[in-house]
Amino acid sequence: MKLYDYPKAPNPRRVNIFLAEKGIEIERVPVDLMKAEQLKPEYRAKNPACDVPMLELDDGTCISQIRAICRYFEEIEPSPPLLGSTPTEKAQCEMWEHLASMNGLLAIAEVFRNTAPGFAGRAGVGPHSYEQSPELAERGLHRVSNFFTDFDQRLSDNDYVAGDFYSMADITTLVACDFARWIKQEIPAECSNLRSWYDRISQRPAVQANS
Repeated sequence: MKLYDYPKAPNPRRVNIFLAEKGIEIERVPVDLMKAEQLKPEYRAKNPACDVPMLELDDGTCISQIRAICRYFEEIEPSPPLLGSTPTEKAQCEMWEHLASMNGLLAIAEVFRNTAPGFAGRAGVGPHSYEQSPELAERGLHRVSNFFTDFDQRLSDNDYVAGDFYSMADITTLVACDFARWIKQEIPAECSNLRSWYDRISQRPAVQANS
């Protein structure tokens, strides 16, 4: 198997932390996003979504999208479970991971891709080109603020994002908090629950190895 990777970017980092938590070693193939290698015909033929990361199996099957890649590895290496163990835990993990992705990562990306000069004409991820929108960037900042306060509230009476177990929901939330620095946003001082959780999760070896 091969993982097509660009470890500086948030989405590949989510998978890299996930794999490190499971102790899975895999060959990496670098895809330089700064050189738009994800848009080259040879990569597009494997992954029409033109994003990273992407997993290529030994038989040539290609799997993109974070949840799909992590689901594959959870199935072949169930321990430690990072997508929940019981039906309830699995549902809670998927719900909170989705919320962290939608309201955290995507909100931050809305700001970053609609303001960074290097993304002029490329405000969306994937094979299609979109112009930048100041209105989307402004809305994104409001969404990021709400993300911090909402997850601070969630962690007021939960040890981890999905409940009392560490999961992919924590990985995505942590990466979102770090990604926010790309748009000069930090966890507010008043979000003490989120800050305490962040300090604790940041010390995990898998996170330290992919920081």
